[in-house]
Amino acid sequence: MNFRVDVWEGARIALTSLRSNRLRTVLTTVGIGVGVCTLLAIVGIIQGLNSSFADQLNKIGSNTLQVSKFPWVMNGDWWAYRNRKTLSLDLVEPMRAASEHVIAVAPMMFVNAEVSFQSRKLASVQTMGTSPDYAMTSSVEMGQGRFLTQADVDNRSPVVVIGAEVGKVLFPGINPVGHRILVDRRPYRVAGVIVERGTLLGQNVDLVVMLPYTAFQGHFGTLRDVTLVLAVDQQENVPRVQDRLTETLRRERNTKPGAPDDFAINRPDQLANMYAQLTGALYGAATGVGLITLLVGGIGIMNIMLVSVRERTREIGVRRALGARKNTIIFQFLMEAASVSAVGGAMGTAVGMSLAWLVNYLTPLAAAVQPMTVVLGVGFSAVVGLLFGIWPAARAANLDPVEALRHD
Repeated sequence: MNFRVDVWEGARIALTSLRSNRLRTVLTTVGIGVGVCTLLAIVGIIQGLNSSFADQLNKIGSNTLQVSKFPWVMNGDWWAYRNRKTLSLDLVEPMRAASEHVIAVAPMMFVNAEVSFQSRKLASVQTMGTSPDYAMTSSVEMGQGRFLTQADVDNRSPVVVIGAEVGKVLFPGINPVGHRILVDRRPYRVAGVIVERGTLLGQNVDLVVMLPYTAFQGHFGTLRDVTLVLAVDQQENVPRVQDRLTETLRRERNTKPGAPDDFAINRPDQLANMYAQLTGALYGAATGVGLITLLVGGIGIMNIMLVSVRERTREIGVRRALGARKNTIIFQFLMEAASVSAVGGAMGTAVGMSLAWLVNYLTPLAAAVQPMTVVLGVGFSAVVGLLFGIWPAARAANLDPVEALRHD
């Protein structure tokens, strides 16, 4: 019963004190609010980027491997990678046979070309030569028509599959399937349109046309770098397939024992690890800035609480003389400090979330604040108030009642 009375009285006295010193209270809450706002705004941007990057990696596929001359994350001399032998189409079947867990292997060759239909044109469209297996390695979904077939590859058929953006620009309000477009001034019949996929690592993957790789080589030549992408049946089998693939590629490319690999096997988790390292540094910087600002705000709370103790020394003496316990005095001042800090934290949370939302709305950067981050922001600010209010509260509780009553 006494505890509930202490809580009620402590809360009432604390709120009365805060209302009677509005300017001081507002200035202190602003100090805490700036710290929480800074922390939440930066963390919100980082969390949004993390979510966006995770979506990008999902588009690549967690159970895929890409073999190329260049690694996605370079740790050595660029010229050493540049001088490697190019990959060839002869590796497709050995790679397919490297493991029973490999379900698809597709070559990819790229060039940028102008694509047009009647008077409409698109410059510098990514033009890719590939095979029917690409649909399995990249989870391609068809919105209209069909994807490339093995017959297209065998017959060097002049057909293309176009991305959603190409279809919208060249064929507004028209079904593109069956129409002929010009790719680098050469006619190709549209076999299908891929469902819109958005961006992948900053590149618009809907601005693409796909040809059978045999037709691609006949048009653009055979002296093109080849990237080979393969799909694994289950994600847990990817490391095992990578080991078998390394053995197969070294054997097929006649790599000498002891010599380094002259190819790169790229996995999406390599990008994830690199990204985690980069965002880890950003998280550290954001946390440091936020903690320093909260420290300054906490010092401000301690300062105003010490001033409050000095101003209310006589009041404390009267309460002690009337039987108030030390715990009651401590609880009152701690509640006052925590209230100021929590209000500042709530204000900073609202402003920080608003800033994150504005960044997400007005810029290409993704920003999103997770609910748990909001709870932690407000809760942490209240804890800061409690920690920095301990000394003033203890000082108030330990005042000598007789000396306090003499204070003017």
